[in-house]
Amino acid sequence: MGRTGALRRATAAALVGAVAAAAGGCAYLDVKQREWIFRAQREVHATPADHGLRHEELWLAVRGAGAGAERVHAWWIPAASADAPALLYLHGSRWSLSNNLFRIARFQRMGFSVLAIDYRGFGKSDGDLPSEEQVYADAQAAWDHLRQREPDPARRFVYGHSLGGAVAIDLASKNRDVAGLIVEATFTSMRDMAAAIGYGALPLGAVLTQRFDSIDKVPRVGAPVLFVHGTADRFVPAAMSERLFAAAPEPKRLLLVESAGHSNATYVAFERYVAAVRELVALAAERAPGRDRTRDAVAARPG
Repeated sequence: MGRTGALRRATAAALVGAVAAAAGGCAYLDVKQREWIFRAQREVHATPADHGLRHEELWLAVRGAGAGAERVHAWWIPAASADAPALLYLHGSRWSLSNNLFRIARFQRMGFSVLAIDYRGFGKSDGDLPSEEQVYADAQAAWDHLRQREPDPARRFVYGHSLGGAVAIDLASKNRDVAGLIVEATFTSMRDMAAAIGYGALPLGAVLTQRFDSIDKVPRVGAPVLFVHGTADRFVPAAMSERLFAAAPEPKRLLLVESAGHSNATYVAFERYVAAVRELVALAAERAPGRDRTRDAVAARPG
């Protein structure tokens, strides 16, 4: 089953372990869930320069309860055009930024300037074991930085893949200055993931500490949303994106990519993918009267 099979097995282990560990104490239960869900990797084996991309290496401070002076490592990859919109890239579990470079590079070549971060515990970022609340705080710190890079809210977008999609939905539900949201191959909630892989009968509601309840948050997203999902995704069922799409307010679009798996939608249907992204950017421009340069900056790029 490859990478998606490994992801499925790890999630199953997390869910079964959550119930099995409940009797051992809440602290132990929380730690084991975080280990199994995030499976954070430290390896950094490539940079944007390996893809021919000019970039700036950043360290963004994350402040708040329990965060202290910890930092997240980030790359700022500017677009060729000074009028380009900016995109915050939020990756999924296990893999660090290095393993996401192929997708990051594609967004930059679509015409976006890209700010991509590793959550704490991943790659070069500070911290050890991520948690749901920590990755939300990391994304907020990155969004605050993106505001400085791009002062115009009509040009600020968020993208999240898989687990990063849940982080992106949380961020967009809390910040009204998101111009557009793209979520790919993401799920409705961690509890729903349990049911999808056959563990719905377990009493998980009382023991899950990492919930990622995107289905409850997506109705609060005020930006246009593009949902992307491969119909052959063997880890996260495409029906979850359909449910998120149904729960999201207008304007929205659902792009189901036939034969695509968990990570390769941009390869299987690149032209359709780019067209859907351009449509999203156009929608964002329409919601900001008199501001159409964002739309033109993306539409002019070949992708």
